[in-house]
Amino acid sequence: MQNIHLLGCGKTTRAIAKRFGVNRIFDDRKIEDSLCLHSKEFPEEIGKGDILVPTPAIPPYNPIVRKFANSVISEYDLFYKVGEFPFSIWISGTNGKTTTTAMIAHLFEDRGVDVGGNIGKPLGSMDTTAPIWILETSSFTLHYTKHAKPNIYILLPITPDHINWHSSFEEYEKSKLKPIRNLQEGEVAIVPEKYRDIPTNGYTIPYRDIASLANFFGFDISKIRFSGGFLLDSLLALAVSKILFDEVDYEKLNRFTPSPHRQEKILDNRGRVWINDSKATNPDSTIAMLESLERERAIYLILGGEDKGADWDLLFQKIAEMDIKIFGIGKSLDKSRELAKRYGIEIVPSETLYQAVQDISKLHNSESIAILSPASASFDQFSSYEERGDQFRKFVKGL
Repeated sequence: MQNIHLLGCGKTTRAIAKRFGVNRIFDDRKIEDSLCLHSKEFPEEIGKGDILVPTPAIPPYNPIVRKFANSVISEYDLFYKVGEFPFSIWISGTNGKTTTTAMIAHLFEDRGVDVGGNIGKPLGSMDTTAPIWILETSSFTLHYTKHAKPNIYILLPITPDHINWHSSFEEYEKSKLKPIRNLQEGEVAIVPEKYRDIPTNGYTIPYRDIASLANFFGFDISKIRFSGGFLLDSLLALAVSKILFDEVDYEKLNRFTPSPHRQEKILDNRGRVWINDSKATNPDSTIAMLESLERERAIYLILGGEDKGADWDLLFQKIAEMDIKIFGIGKSLDKSRELAKRYGIEIVPSETLYQAVQDISKLHNSESIAILSPASASFDQFSSYEERGDQFRKFVKGL
């Protein structure tokens, strides 16, 4: 096989290095690890036919990626190329893909499946003898994927996200639609209605909304305990089970426990309700959170972080319709202030998550509700949305 060059010293490339015996990874950062060399040491030229695999977070405007663009492939392509890609289910979209992936894995837990991609394991650590791979698939990975394809593709609605990385919504959307075009006869894509006519050799099942999806498969929504965004996730998970095994196990689905950081309810020592929705890293996800709430309750919303370039106007229009007071944090605080002024919304410049919790606590009571649903990435103040959510929970429990 050709030489493999790895860019970005992360869990994806480390797993590939271990699996294929690659002894160096290049990174823009200085990392105290003999495996990780600074990118300034990357070769001036690479061999014809060599492969360059970036960790998914490396953007397409990275100088090395640009220089060797014809050699760049994703980790998905690498495993597809060497013939170590089992039957696979890919789940993508903007919001809900982690929960949908986890729900499918829950339904198939007794069938020897392996779960990874953007959630949990990188492909280099997955079991190539497993009969099915269930992969949460990011737009970053799909951008670099040229050859690999799923056997079943589950696509949740696409709304603006990661605009800074992709340069435009159109490029972001194009990445998400790639797998549909690559499907072969006998393979299936379940996609939002607007993508029903994307050319493909596979079979496309479009859905307009929750009701149309349930109607197509004959699902009884009343038997599902989940609501809001979780209901769509549930139906998509059941759809995969119906397609592959002709099974619809409502009882097993209802035993699924959602992961933390998405609409996670927390009670403080005074019995006040706080919601950890740290996984809401874009405006559309925060809008979904707000739409699930009771309109008559006062709402204290912690908003902000590292802006990903999305348009926040629809979010602030939604906030203006409700009784919401914003507590702004992070790098996007100036943006929040400007929009709050434009839409006549009260905002407190808390700046940090800790201070926002303290500021809200002075106002919060048993009738109100406090929410961390930041519509932003976490990387300005935290290493991940998980750390942000964990710290939020800690701050609330410490009141």
